[in-house]
Amino acid sequence: MNESVEHEPATSLPEELLSPHQQIAFVQDNFVQAGGGERVAEEIARALPTADVYTSVLVEQRLSKYMKTRTIHTSWMQHLPDLRKYYRHYLLLYPLAMRGIALERYDLVVSSCYGFAKMLRKRPDALHVCYCHSPSRWIWRYEDYARRENFNVFVNFFLRNLTRLLRNLDKQSADRVDVFIANSTVIAERIRLYYGRDSEIMFPPIDVKRFAISADIGDYYLIVSRLVGYKRVDLAIEACKLLGRKLIIVGEGPDRPRLEALAGPDIKFAGRLPDEDVTHLLSHCRAFLFPGEEDFGLTPLEAAASGRPCVAYGVGGALDTIVDGQTGVLFPEATPVSMADALVRLETIPWDPQKLRQHAEKFDRTIFAQKLVQRLTTLLQQRDAKMETRL
Repeated sequence: MNESVEHEPATSLPEELLSPHQQIAFVQDNFVQAGGGERVAEEIARALPTADVYTSVLVEQRLSKYMKTRTIHTSWMQHLPDLRKYYRHYLLLYPLAMRGIALERYDLVVSSCYGFAKMLRKRPDALHVCYCHSPSRWIWRYEDYARRENFNVFVNFFLRNLTRLLRNLDKQSADRVDVFIANSTVIAERIRLYYGRDSEIMFPPIDVKRFAISADIGDYYLIVSRLVGYKRVDLAIEACKLLGRKLIIVGEGPDRPRLEALAGPDIKFAGRLPDEDVTHLLSHCRAFLFPGEEDFGLTPLEAAASGRPCVAYGVGGALDTIVDGQTGVLFPEATPVSMADALVRLETIPWDPQKLRQHAEKFDRTIFAQKLVQRLTTLLQQRDAKMETRL
């Protein structure tokens, strides 16, 4: 769909992985948003510059500059109307689209999955490595999802029964994955709970060099997030209102009208901003706020790369990236008062921007690419050795 152009790989790749007889495919769920999952997908694609890239659907305007340089093969779903607006409505079609992608010629298939990408079909002797951002939230944690969406009784009845069917399909596809790589400790636990599978943990990367430390710190707190219920932006709004603190919220989503109704005069909604504006806000903010329960969360690390601490709900993926009292402050309860107490505590700590950046450097994209390629190379060598012993 897109024309390929010459580009530099993110790291020096082992010769074994680039050998001509190894055909590699990289499969991403979709490219219809511009969130953390898509940023990780870009880094996987950078680490595998010879891989053919596949997805169910894409929205050209949401592709990163780098992904626009890669040829991305889409499914028949790409021809459906108004994908940018209605991609969520096509939910039941994604499994069919993934099953229809022709991957028979590939020796290695790497999927980036928070939905249905792992439902792909491959050759029996090919290796499928799934980088799992999360088992689908709304399938496996439907009650949490439904509680925040306020579905009527009929929609709730239909979706609850639908999730039972999709759980079976999801579990069957997980059984066909050769190796799972989880993006965090909590996701490794969910993979074990929902799929009965072990997994390796490889934390998602950030591009540290994109961010800079500033000596000029503003008086505002910052959120960068999709505005959906489970992100709990409402907690941050209420906490800042309790303390009379300024808050800038970057992002769009269906929850914006409700959040705007909650906000006071010190809360500003900036909408969707260019990357350079977001990096500027990160480097100048008082601290970054991360109020929801997340599977991992890249933005607290991006804040650390900018020399700024983070206030986060102390569960889930935040525990993998935030050291309480050293790189941020964790609050124990999902309430405005608990979060407000954490903000007060943060304001008493003298933060060292250089130490925060050093912490973020452990998650840099070059380290991620090297670990990923080395692991894939080892897995391919192990597969080849097994095949040779059978001959």
